Amino acid sequence: MTLAHQIELAREAGKRTHHFHGGLRLRHNKKISCQDSVERPLLPTLLIVPLLQHAGDVAKPLVEVGDHVLKGQKIGQCQPCAAVHSPVSGLVEAIEDRPMSHPSGQAGPCVLIRSDGKEQWAKLRPIGDWCNASAESLITQIQDCGIAGLGGAVFPTHAKARDGRDRQIHTLILNGAECEPYISCDEMLMREQPDKIILGARILRRALGAEQVVIAIEDQMGAVQEALTQAAKHAECKSISVVKVTTIYPEGGERQLIQVLTGLEVPSGGRPSDLGMVCQNVATAAAVAEAVVEGKPLIERYITVTGNGISHPRNLQALLGTRFSHLVEACGGYTLDVARLVVGGPMMGYPVASDSAPVVKASNCVLALTQQDIAEPQPEMPCIRCGECARVCPATLLPQQLHLQIKNDLWNTAEEYGLLACIECGCCDFVCPSHIPLVDWFRYGKGEQRKRARENEATELARKRFENREDRLLRTKQERGEKMKRRKQALKDNAVQQDRIRAAIDRAENKGDISGTSQSVGKPDDA
Repeated sequence: MTLAHQIELAREAGKRTHHFHGGLRLRHNKKISCQDSVERPLLPTLLIVPLLQHAGDVAKPLVEVGDHVLKGQKIGQCQPCAAVHSPVSGLVEAIEDRPMSHPSGQAGPCVLIRSDGKEQWAKLRPIGDWCNASAESLITQIQDCGIAGLGGAVFPTHAKARDGRDRQIHTLILNGAECEPYISCDEMLMREQPDKIILGARILRRALGAEQVVIAIEDQMGAVQEALTQAAKHAECKSISVVKVTTIYPEGGERQLIQVLTGLEVPSGGRPSDLGMVCQNVATAAAVAEAVVEGKPLIERYITVTGNGISHPRNLQALLGTRFSHLVEACGGYTLDVARLVVGGPMMGYPVASDSAPVVKASNCVLALTQQDIAEPQPEMPCIRCGECARVCPATLLPQQLHLQIKNDLWNTAEEYGLLACIECGCCDFVCPSHIPLVDWFRYGKGEQRKRARENEATELARKRFENREDRLLRTKQERGEKMKRRKQALKDNAVQQDRIRAAIDRAENKGDISGTSQSVGKPDDA
């Protein structure tokens, strides 16, 4: 099938659903956090705002210690990535390294802001008539407001939009298929703010130049489908459709969702835009609506605080920079038997040692587990080649073979087995009877590949520098040789010239002598 034919088939996205390879049917455990409406917790007194909240480089601080900032004021800038804004008005107390919400647990530069409680906004600059605004002005507004993908990858939304427009995409997919167990923040957002999501979808559609919008939700979200359908009908937007997809983990993965909606696989090493499609999270669409229509930057998000270790699980609308401990306190605190705190879901989340880490743009869930929720660690045993990991792998990889390549440092063949295509969903770990931590091995392998890539890049750079040095030395030697040759030639030419001058003088002198002799012979002596 040619790429052109695939693009044409992709235009039928959502007309009927398909299946991706593998996956797991898991208990979602979402109801416990969906009983109450979403509320904002009390305003924190101190907010820790990391300067790295997006895929890309660390933003440079635009403020100094002692500065007074306003709510929504830009405090960090990173071209061409997303900006960082102050979630409150108050005083910049410090700019220092603090532990960040990241699997590595490493510290990173953060701006510490002491709230003054006044919640005084900076001047906002919304786009009044966005329907007639240019696509570039919409994309610039999205960038200035610091919008990044709120599904977890936090890729800058403006960069994705600009790339999609350049590639002339035809379909925008809004991902509302929240496949990870326990996490329900997107579901609550779709329930409570469907109009804002539809508005964001329309704005993104215009910015991208897309023909249609498909909002994908899980087949268990009946109330969500009704809310979104009514909102789209009220907006009189016939180009937006709401499609239910089968609830099977990880159907919310970008590539898996596209395969479910179109039956097509994103090319290996390619992007959805290769098929004429762009995928965004529903929360990202809502943030885009606020950025364009109200001029509000991304300073807060819906987050699920749940698990058997939380007294009152629920969803909150939290300011970025709020410490997890503050959110847990707003949910009644921990239960007595809490044993572990996880950021994210149980499949792809990561444990943290402390709840002092702050909420960032990528934070969608704080999961507190009890000892009963945590499986006892089992000793790793040799692989028995049962093939269960390959059966459930949604990326159609051979995890057992990939593990073998990494374990034996066979990096070239590991790449051939699709190491970089692994989405780290954890399905293989879940079913492995030998308790092999396959995802940990794959993360290690990716780290080693990146390390090798950096080393190869450094080696290549050193080789080029050496070759350039050798070329420079050779050119210098040649130039010196040419210069010396010219000097010798000049000296030789000068010597020749001197010889000529001397010969001319000699000739002149000789001519004078001859002339004098002739005169003395031809004239008689008066004497």
